[in-house]
Amino acid sequence: MSLSFDPKDFDSIIVVGDRVLIKPKNPDERTKAGLLLPPGVQEKQKAHSGYVVKVGPGYPIPMFTEADEPWKKSRNDAKYFPLQAQVGDLAVYLHENAIEVEFNSEKYVVVPFSSILLLFRDEGLLE
Repeated sequence: MSLSFDPKDFDSIIVVGDRVLIKPKNPDERTKAGLLLPPGVQEKQKAHSGYVVKVGPGYPIPMFTEADEPWKKSRNDAKYFPLQAQVGDLAVYLHENAIEVEFNSEKYVVVPFSSILLLFRDEGLLE
């Protein structure tokens, strides 16, 4: 399933809950031996990789209700347990759980955080 949107700017996109918006990395078109791979072979791979573009707020934490103090003002501020992913990380994710979307003629995938297998973060420590 592929959805197509044309937002005015990328900041108007809000990722919800425990989801991550990923820009897929171009898959290798050739094997290590130099054979050219058709697109169908690349799409059948279980794991794909891409760069994290936006991250949702995280897993919602249930609100504590104070039923024994009805005089207190109720607070409906949502609280979330944050995700490990950060913008710019290289993520390896399960392709079968990804939803493809298109923004401004570029393909992205929305992936639940539970489908991300690995995150690579390069902060320039090894330079």
